[in-house]
Amino acid sequence: MATSNSAGPEQAPRSAGTLTTMLRLLAGVLVLVVVAAISGALWLTYASPQTDVAAGQSVRVRIKAGSTTREIGTALLKAGVIGNVEGFALHARLAGADGQLKPGSYDVKTGMADGDVIALLESGPVLDMVSVTIPEGFRVDQIADRLEKDAGVSRSEFLKLAEHGAPQFAEKHPALIGVYRDSLEGYLFPKTYRMRKKTSARQAIEMMLDQFDRETADLDFSAAQARGLTPQQIIVIASMIERESKLDEERPLVSSVIDNRLRTGMRLKIDATIEYVLRDKRLRLSNADLYTKTPYNTYLHAGLPPGPISSPGIESIRAALAPADTQFIYYVLTGKDGSHTFTTNLADFLVAKKRSKEVFGR
Repeated sequence: MATSNSAGPEQAPRSAGTLTTMLRLLAGVLVLVVVAAISGALWLTYASPQTDVAAGQSVRVRIKAGSTTREIGTALLKAGVIGNVEGFALHARLAGADGQLKPGSYDVKTGMADGDVIALLESGPVLDMVSVTIPEGFRVDQIADRLEKDAGVSRSEFLKLAEHGAPQFAEKHPALIGVYRDSLEGYLFPKTYRMRKKTSARQAIEMMLDQFDRETADLDFSAAQARGLTPQQIIVIASMIERESKLDEERPLVSSVIDNRLRTGMRLKIDATIEYVLRDKRLRLSNADLYTKTPYNTYLHAGLPPGPISSPGIESIRAALAPADTQFIYYVLTGKDGSHTFTTNLADFLVAKKRSKEVFGR
C-alpha cells in the first residue's frame, strides 16, 4: 500500500507538463498560420503580378500633370512597365518619392524594377531636342518653313508674330522699336539652334532675337551716323549684302557699291530687292521683273528699301557698318564659285556682264 500511494502524486505533474507543451505547440502553429496568412495577403496586395506583358519591350508612357502616385502606377501597369500598383506606391513612399514623380512622356521598358522606374520619374522626362539650322539670307517665311519642318513649330503662329508682332518684343529688344510694318524681318539671327520639338513660335522667336542681341552687342552702330544711316538702315543694307554675296571677302566690296551709290544719288538697282517680293531666286531678272510695283524695287525707287529683305549673318552686318574704301559702282556675277567682278564705270561693267553670260550661258 505504501508503494502504491507514493507513485500516484508523481503522475499528475507529468500530465500537466505535457498539456502545456501541447498548448505551446498549438499556439506556435497558429502564429505560423496567421503569419503565413498575413504574408500571403501582403504578397497578393503588394507583390503579386497584375500583368502578363512580356518583359523587355519598349513602350512610351505619358504621365499626366497632377497624377497621384497610384494613378501613375496604374498607367505604368497598363503599359506593363511595373507588375503591381500598390507595391509601386509603397516603394515610392518608402523612397521619399511620393509626390515627386514628374509628368511627361517617358520611353521605358516593360518589366522594369520599381526602383528604376521611380528614379527615372523623379529625374523627369528626357526632352525631345532637335537641331534647326537657319541659314544666312533666309526670309521670315523660309524660317517659318524650316522651323515647322524640323521642330514642329506652328508656321502660321510664327508668321503671325514675325510679320507684324515686333511691338510685342520691342521692350526687351529695343532694336525693334519702329521697324517697318512691325516686321521682325532681318532680326531673326541665322544660326543652328537646339530646341525642343513643338517649341512655341514665341519661344523660337525669342531665341533668335536673343542671339541677334548677343551677336551685335559689341558692334558700334553709332559709326553709321557719320554716313547718315540709322542702325535699322544698317540691317537693311546688311540684308541686301547677304542676298547678293556668297563670299565673305566680297561682302565689304558689295557694301562699298551700295555706299557709293547712296552717296552719289544713284539708284541701287539690286536684283535681290525685287526677288524678295517675287519670292524666288533667279540668275537674271527679266525686263518685266524690273518694273514690279513694290516699295522694295530699287530699280524704280531711289535710296534703300523700306525694310530688310533677309536675315543677315554677322559678316554682312560688319560689312554694312564698314564698307571697303573703293570707287566701285557696279558688280556682276562672273564666277561659278559665287564671285563677282567689280567695276568703277559702265564700260567695264558691260564687258564683265558679257563675260557673265559666257560663263553661265545666258
